[in-house]
Amino acid sequence: MATRPKASVVPFTNHAEGTGVAQTVTVGGDAGHVFDVDTYPAFGGADAQPSPLSYVLGALTSCNQITASIVAKELGVTLGAWTFDVQGDLDTAVMVGGEQGNANFDAVTVRATVQTDADDETFAKLQAETERRCPVTQLFQRSGLEYSSDWTRAAL
Repeated sequence: MATRPKASVVPFTNHAEGTGVAQTVTVGGDAGHVFDVDTYPAFGGADAQPSPLSYVLGALTSCNQITASIVAKELGVTLGAWTFDVQGDLDTAVMVGGEQGNANFDAVTVRATVQTDADDETFAKLQAETERRCPVTQLFQRSGLEYSSDWTRAAL
């Protein structure tokens, strides 16, 4: 841990408590956000709450939308409504079966549609710069899995 972090560094903290495979996570900060996590019965859960893998894929889509909003302001374009479809293919042989290998997703595919007034060239810049600057996209891309994304521009 850096003793003198840069002024641009924002620490994100969580506190979690649980039993079995269920957990309650309290997000650090003054807002008091709390969310619950469980998993599918195949992994020992009751499927009473979303699994951590569902949250991670949700983090991917929401982080893209947040980052794109920042990038769009810099590019001078307006964004409207978004839709995302994301799929993560997980081979459970390592996690559940104990096999050797990487427990990561094998592949993640993102399909995004966004309403915007950007022209084709600016829309391509929006996508590229968003994916470059999105921390969650970078976690996926740098993890070694097969990552693909297809963004579609819709009229605003």
